[in-house]
Amino acid sequence: MRWYKDLNATEKKTFVGAFGGWAIDALDFMVFTFVISTLITLWGIEKSQAGMLGTVTLLFSALGGWIAGILADKYGRVRILQYTILWFSVCTVLIGFAQNFEQLFILRALQGLGFGGEWAVGSVLMGEIVRSEHRGKAVGTVQSGWAIGWGMAALLYTIAFSVLPPEIAWRSMFWICVLPAFLVLYIRKHVPEPEIFKQTKEKATTKVSFWEIFSPKLIKNTVLTAILCTGVQGGYYAITTWLPTYLKTEKGLSVLNTGGYLGVIILGSFIGYITGAYMTDRFGRKANLLIFSVLCCLSVYFYTQFQLTNELMLILGFPLGFAASGIFSGLGAYLTELFPNELRANGQGFAYNFGRGIGALFPTLVGFLAQKNGLGWAIGVFAGGAYLVVIVITLFLPETKGRDLFENNS
Repeated sequence: MRWYKDLNATEKKTFVGAFGGWAIDALDFMVFTFVISTLITLWGIEKSQAGMLGTVTLLFSALGGWIAGILADKYGRVRILQYTILWFSVCTVLIGFAQNFEQLFILRALQGLGFGGEWAVGSVLMGEIVRSEHRGKAVGTVQSGWAIGWGMAALLYTIAFSVLPPEIAWRSMFWICVLPAFLVLYIRKHVPEPEIFKQTKEKATTKVSFWEIFSPKLIKNTVLTAILCTGVQGGYYAITTWLPTYLKTEKGLSVLNTGGYLGVIILGSFIGYITGAYMTDRFGRKANLLIFSVLCCLSVYFYTQFQLTNELMLILGFPLGFAASGIFSGLGAYLTELFPNELRANGQGFAYNFGRGIGALFPTLVGFLAQKNGLGWAIGVFAGGAYLVVIVITLFLPETKGRDLFENNS
């Protein structure tokens, strides 16, 4: 992290704001994963309904991410970032007051709008403020905030269910998520609009339509990056959603129920994010994606084709978290550099959240395929296939390492 000392005051304050925003994004989102079993028991909802609660958030986050990107290009990155943080924080708190499945479903959908918008805007904000030689490390390290938020959710779960009855404990985990909303006060005071955004707005002589990302000069990048993000996120969702179930039900492993395994996964994810952030500046955007795609393919193959013991499974939680998370680190900076100044948040928001929306369907598709061919085979087909798509698409995209955003890169 020596590069962090080289950042100026504005870059550091922006980093703190974006990192904090992504961490609380993860906290608010991951809290739900810890209370699913409690809701199934208390409310008697079916597993398919519980799955719908997860899918609806991801689908609406895809819509919210693109909308936030469009608004950020028009009204500013900092202003829209504040709105998205307030939006998903309020929706998360309201979930704690839900009385039935229908209310919970609606609130999870509304939460998704803000959840998707925060990354789309925060990533562009970081990419535009931090200079090119540190852009990949800074934006990638912001991604590691997800592991921090995930860990905070696990800690809150442990505390809440230790001191409170289940019917109150699950609600309290959503109520406490009001505190991160105060991050908005920090952002409002310390984080400025990027200079490149202000200059682009000042020089604009005509109104640019948000549909311009589908124009002949941009359609190639828009389509390729959307497919790239689908591969990255589809592979991640296929692995993280179904692999624990596969290892538990078909391999008979019990370590998956322990806090130790979860801790190893989170630690691996955090270090994967940090490593990927360094590699994307050191070796380039394309090399980083290719290396981590290969690591993900190897992880999927190893987990589905080899016999594992509980002890080995505990150890291998680290490389699983490392590979599946590290691939995300170079994505933010890469997308920032692939779209022109006046359409950057729009293009980046669309590409990333298109991938999230389609990727959200992968767990369902894995479930259908598993009914006839087995869960291990289905995971291998969808996750392995997704990362192979990432490898192929990456080869068709240009390298953008060191790109100066003040130059016209349209």
